[in-house]
Amino acid sequence: MDVPVAQAGMGGGIAGPDLAVAVANAGGLGTLGWMPADWLRRSIDRVRADAPGRAVAVNLLMPFVRRADVRVCVQSRIDVAVIAFGGDSGLVRELRDAGVFVFVMVGTADQARRAVQWGADGLIAQGGEAGGHLTGTTPASEFLPTALNLATGRPVLLAGGIADAADTKKALSEGASAVVAGTRFLLTHESGAHPEYQRRVLAAETTYRTTLFGFGWPAPHRVVPNAATARWCHADGTAKLSPRLVNAPSAVVARLGNVSPYLLSRAQSPRLPLFSPVAPVKQMPASSVDRTALYAGESVLRMTKVTSAREAVAELAAI
Repeated sequence: MDVPVAQAGMGGGIAGPDLAVAVANAGGLGTLGWMPADWLRRSIDRVRADAPGRAVAVNLLMPFVRRADVRVCVQSRIDVAVIAFGGDSGLVRELRDAGVFVFVMVGTADQARRAVQWGADGLIAQGGEAGGHLTGTTPASEFLPTALNLATGRPVLLAGGIADAADTKKALSEGASAVVAGTRFLLTHESGAHPEYQRRVLAAETTYRTTLFGFGWPAPHRVVPNAATARWCHADGTAKLSPRLVNAPSAVVARLGNVSPYLLSRAQSPRLPLFSPVAPVKQMPASSVDRTALYAGESVLRMTKVTSAREAVAELAAI
């Protein structure tokens, strides 16, 4: 890394090789989002070929990770893994034994302690204002001192609320080794996000912490409003009773096998309280933005345009 900026490994096709390559070549840490093993292997090869000499990083989204995904990371000898929403000491040890630098994303003190006990090389401290799925509720700047204390000298990257160079400078001055930005890189040309998704995000006047898009992964997440939230969320963004009852026992669905996000998005409708974690990507029709999750962090309220990934890295690093 030439600059203290990392790109969040947004899954579902948002953070693919185009984005990871562009961020890596701009001097930051480009991270591939979770994807099935065959796609992951090809994406790792693409990053290595098109961003020579740069670190290859993969986000392991544990509710969906299979043994084959880990095997690909080990066999491909990736440089960095980010373990999120799960994990254990065995996984950390396996990756570290293969020469992989392991970050664990945490949002509470207990999660940070557990990650250190597992032997993690570093922590990603996620604040409650982050977009996508959330590990805790504490704002990033308030959680950072706790994470630094528990990290006992390990590097801590700060995620949540990162929109510009001033946010990066503040995080570094408070002890973070670097920042992790998601929404800023969602709003780039190299992102896999559908252009209408990006337009809706830029036009949003608020974000919601909700569990609405939780079928298969009933965890809290932050989104901007759409037709689905208008129908199935209360005014504060909390999901109404029907989707909560549908989502609560659904975690087992994520273990049944890989289902195409395009099939899932077509099966969803704002009229029915059944919404998976799928986000709208470029290959989907524009109409999908009203029946899928429009993930975005609170930082989006300070963003005004879609840029190139190189410009985003420069804006975050003030170069």
